[in-house]
Amino acid sequence: MINALIRAVYRLAHWGLRLLWFVRRPETTGALVAVWHQGRVLLVKNSYRTELTLPGGYVKPHEDRRTTAARELREEVGIRVQPARLAHAYHGTHIFEHRRDTLDIYELEVDDEPTVQVDDREVVRAEFHTANEALDMTIVPHLEDYLSRRIGQAAG
Repeated sequence: MINALIRAVYRLAHWGLRLLWFVRRPETTGALVAVWHQGRVLLVKNSYRTELTLPGGYVKPHEDRRTTAARELREEVGIRVQPARLAHAYHGTHIFEHRRDTLDIYELEVDDEPTVQVDDREVVRAEFHTANEALDMTIVPHLEDYLSRRIGQAAG
């Protein structure tokens, strides 16, 4: 019951942020992690958004993006990794939810499928999919751009 209430608060807060972003049109900066295992990438479903995405979040003041990526990976799905293990793979800016959103995506290749733990509050689901499967789903624009480029690089 408490998780359902917290998910409702997340949805309400996100709705309020989108309203604020509609008025202010801010610039935001974030970092995501693409965890790859045997050709599949870990996607997460946040309780407040319809699109799937990668584990990640906003960069805190005075925090570098790679550190943000490692911190968010731990907070959202329980995977602990040293920031230095994350390889930079993508940098892009999209207009998304009424804001100019700049994201960096870091990759983590793992030999063994990691144990994933979601809090069932902010993150309600986490699962591995191939890039092609993900591109057939409703995903955030940065992820679509990143996966399309990655597939293009693999095909070329």
